[in-house]
Amino acid sequence: MRIDAYFDFVSQKQFVTDYCDSFKVSEKEAIEAYESLKKPKRATKASAGYDFYSPLDFTLEPGQTIKIPTGIRSKMPEDYVLMIYPRSGLGFKYRLQLNNTVGVIDSDYFNAKNEGHIMIKITNDSNENKTVEVKKGEGFAQGIFMMYGITRDDDSDAQRVGGFGSTTK
Repeated sequence: MRIDAYFDFVSQKQFVTDYCDSFKVSEKEAIEAYESLKKPKRATKASAGYDFYSPLDFTLEPGQTIKIPTGIRSKMPEDYVLMIYPRSGLGFKYRLQLNNTVGVIDSDYFNAKNEGHIMIKITNDSNENKTVEVKKGEGFAQGIFMMYGITRDDDSDAQRVGGFGSTTK
């Protein structure tokens, strides 16, 4: 079933701010990373997940963590959510895990102050002393759109203002 959803890039300015904050690199390096971004894509016509691609080469030793600004935002219907998971093979081989277990991207996140920039924080939780290596442009996470329901007595009318973690403030 096709839904009225799509992926888009955040602005170059937003990406550069978040990328420089995450990696302490020059603005020039961040702009180069921005110019090579790829939108998430399914690997096959029967794939449920849209692969998110890394904007840089990275290596994670067991126990190491990295926060990756993807440069991506997603527009979706109000009754949908984008769930983010590690790519299955990386999770199986290396116990690569998202730090929040599952990323939950709400439909109103698209209009957040940070442009709905999807950041993915992952940890190599290997208990077999395996090192994870991901090359720039390789898939490292996947997103799956899911419909959700609300209770009949739901009365939430708050509007999102901030970005990540703002709904609990």
